Amino acid sequence: MARNEEAGTWTPVVRKSDGPVYLAIADALSSDILSGVLPEGTRLPTQRSLAEALSIDFTTVTRAYAEARRRGLVEGRVGQGTYVRAKPVAVEQPGATGVIDMSMNLPPRFDDAGLVARMWSGIASLESSGGLDLLLRYQEPGGAVADRSAGAMWLAPRLSALSPEQVMICPGVQGALLAVVGLLAAPGDTICAESLTYPGFRSLAAHLRIRLVPVGMDEHGVIPEAFDSVCRTDKPKALYCTPTLHNPTTATMPLKRREAIVTIARKHHVPIIEDDAYGMLPREAPTPLAALAPELVYYIAGVAKCMSPALRVAYVVPPDVRSTTRLAGAIRSLTSMASPLTAAVATRWIQNGTADAIVAAIRDETAARQEIASALLPPGAFLASPEGFHLWLPIPAPWTRAEFTTRLRLLGIGVVGSDAFALGPAPEAVRLGLGAPASREELRRSLQIVADLVDEQPALSSMVV
Repeated sequence: MARNEEAGTWTPVVRKSDGPVYLAIADALSSDILSGVLPEGTRLPTQRSLAEALSIDFTTVTRAYAEARRRGLVEGRVGQGTYVRAKPVAVEQPGATGVIDMSMNLPPRFDDAGLVARMWSGIASLESSGGLDLLLRYQEPGGAVADRSAGAMWLAPRLSALSPEQVMICPGVQGALLAVVGLLAAPGDTICAESLTYPGFRSLAAHLRIRLVPVGMDEHGVIPEAFDSVCRTDKPKALYCTPTLHNPTTATMPLKRREAIVTIARKHHVPIIEDDAYGMLPREAPTPLAALAPELVYYIAGVAKCMSPALRVAYVVPPDVRSTTRLAGAIRSLTSMASPLTAAVATRWIQNGTADAIVAAIRDETAARQEIASALLPPGAFLASPEGFHLWLPIPAPWTRAEFTTRLRLLGIGVVGSDAFALGPAPEAVRLGLGAPASREELRRSLQIVADLVDEQPALSSMVV
């Protein structure tokens, strides 16, 4: 859901179809805290101002904030207001078998003690190679030469023949998107994106006051004719898309479709922002859009999904030298630089082969978890890729997504409803992250609960008396 995340001005998008309004507000708070839209310590609007902004009763907001406090999401400070809790705590849910938050799309934990030791060893070795310069010196906004060289090496299977000068280091995908969108569009401008798109991009566009226009999708991703139509009618400044293992639908755009999208973008002179967050996971992924139209595409590849979410490193390949220079200026203005320490960790892992071993371990664990999902969920009832660790579950009638997610939450399972992704009318569907459960057994228990609920009628699963 798009939000204004400035202190005290957060406003959720709440619809009557989301269920009780106070729960919808609490759910929106939870979603935006988990996605990073509301960092710890953010001051929330007063209850009265939020009630006025949403045109609802003051007591409804009071109940919503009370529910958020019960979940450990926020805290009240006497005489100051309500703030996002510094360290949200897990709260036991009624009837829960343990809170398992499958709303987070995390790489699964792998059981390889040797690889874990190797990861920590690579971090420890930085002391001898980086020294105090790594800790007490600033770097260029695009990253040190060694890190950019490692980035070129890492991206070689996707984009060959890259030079270090073509690769920029950004503080995570969100930081990269903020910098790139700022180059391409101004407040009031239009960017088009898949009709179901990454919630972080929706939040970013709302913050920058960029208008997002949905482009129709099918099982192969963006529909070329729909993209062409939007280009004609809305004159977008860019297309944002995730062609490989799309979030949330898991679709991967085939090569012919990619070629058609590039042809249309060239015809209308529309730059493309290619978010290749999952591109390293498939053993054989289609050619990136950036390889088909390097003069047109801003290519972004974060390491969160294939290496470590903790590093907050993204490699960006702009279309040309001028774009690279402008992007360096944007990074300098927005964040100064990516963290040299985390960039150095990624570089060390890439250089010594640890990164490749991590990807292999994630692939193996992902395949095992997808097999569990296939065994427990009704055949043909969900969309998934065996190489991705999330799945898309359409909700069968008479369930609605709001009622389904609420019932799952009461059973201790967190999932994300389609509203978080939708730029237009939201389908009755939810996304499940298979990597969030700590073990395969925990995943198995969680998916069994999901499968059982799908088979029930909403009225039969209700405990309201």
